[in-house]
Amino acid sequence: MSQILLVRHGQASFGAADYDDLSPTGHEQSRVLGAALAARGVVPDLVVAGEMRRHAQTADGVLEGAGWSSAVDVDAGWNEFDHLQVLAVHDRPATAEGESEKAAFQRWFEEATRRWTSGEHDESYDESFTVFTARVGAALARLANTLPRRGTAVVLTSGGPVAWAAASLLADTDASRTDLWLRLNPVSINTGTSTVVCGSRGTTLVTFNAADHLSPDLITYR
Repeated sequence: MSQILLVRHGQASFGAADYDDLSPTGHEQSRVLGAALAARGVVPDLVVAGEMRRHAQTADGVLEGAGWSSAVDVDAGWNEFDHLQVLAVHDRPATAEGESEKAAFQRWFEEATRRWTSGEHDESYDESFTVFTARVGAALARLANTLPRRGTAVVLTSGGPVAWAAASLLADTDASRTDLWLRLNPVSINTGTSTVVCGSRGTTLVTFNAADHLSPDLITYR
C-alpha cells in the first residue's frame, strides 16, 4: 500500500503584520521533522505543498533536515481557509473578566469557525466551508490516485486541510465530519504529522497529529 504523510506547517508569525511567514521556531520545527523522517528511512516519491509561503518554507526546512533533493509540487488544493476573513465577518466578543487575551482570541476563533461551518452565512465568505472541504477532498483523491503502489508522499499544508482529511476519513455523515473537524482543527500541532494509507481497503487514516519528533520546547499550536 502507499502512504501519505500530511504535515501541518511550522509555527507561523502569529500576531505579526504578516502571519504567512515562519517564525524561527517554525523553521527549526521543519528541519527537525525532516531529520526525523530521514532517520526513519522515509524516502518520498512525491513532495507536495500548498501555495502559501509558510508551506514552501516548511518544505524547504524539511528537505534541508532530511537531506532530500526532491522537487516540490505545488497544489493549491492544500491551501488553508482564509481564517482572517472568517474572523473579520464575526464580531469579536468582549473579553470576559479574568480571561486572558489568548483565551479570548481562541473563543473568538472558535465562534467564528462555527459560524462559517454552519452553512447559514455562505454569502459572507469568498470560500464557503462546503467549497473548502470539497477542494481538500479533491486534493487528497488526486494524490492517492497519483501515488505509485507502495509509494510515499509528504504533503506540507495547514491545520484546516489536515483536520478535514482526518475527519472525512473517520466520520460517516456531513454533520459528524464537521463536528469532528471543529474538534481536531484547534489541536493541530505545528509540523504534527498525520498518516493516511491507500490500499485495497481504500484510503484510511492510521495516525493523527503525531509530534514525537519534537522536544517539549518545540511543541506549538499557533
